[in-house]
Amino acid sequence: MKLIFNQKLPVSTVDYAMTLWQREPFSFKITATRKSKLGDFRYRRDRQVQTITINADLNPYQFLLTYIHEVAHLHAFVRFGFEIAPHGAEWKSTFQELMFPLLSTAFLPIDLLIPLRQHMRNPKASSSTDLFLMKEMSKYDDKSIQQEYVFLSDLTPGFRFLLSGREFEKGETRRTRVLCKEVKSGRKYLIAQLAKVKLIT
Repeated sequence: MKLIFNQKLPVSTVDYAMTLWQREPFSFKITATRKSKLGDFRYRRDRQVQTITINADLNPYQFLLTYIHEVAHLHAFVRFGFEIAPHGAEWKSTFQELMFPLLSTAFLPIDLLIPLRQHMRNPKASSSTDLFLMKEMSKYDDKSIQQEYVFLSDLTPGFRFLLSGREFEKGETRRTRVLCKEVKSGRKYLIAQLAKVKLIT
């Protein structure tokens, strides 16, 4: 486990991540990129050791946040039972409790602490819906990814972009999503503001 943590997490957080695993051991797997989620935990009553998976392509700070998010699911189910809501009050309080020790400059850069502290006041089911936090997190992505992709929210309406190999034109923003027209078919789709797209220049 420690080898994986050394490769994937900020160095300063490795010992804490190990402590959480030792407190409540689980099977840990690194997976290929999944568009629908960054990580996954599903409680199985027929298994003594539960499984947590995290996408391989996350930057160290996104990996850390996802790791704590998923470990909080495990700890919440162990503490409160398997009848609780996946992202209910029990999970939120557990996530806050596990994340709190890391919310200092000893573990995280100051530019991430501000949005993270705000996010953790009332954590959502997915950190990917927090525009401010995700934009700050993206600064630590691989440089080649930063240069090639942009957040849909950063484009001006009328600009065209590629998403999953399809060409779209950005339209009006509706809360957390943007109404975009697929150029080829003329059909309109609601796409998340936080979608990373390739700008057509």
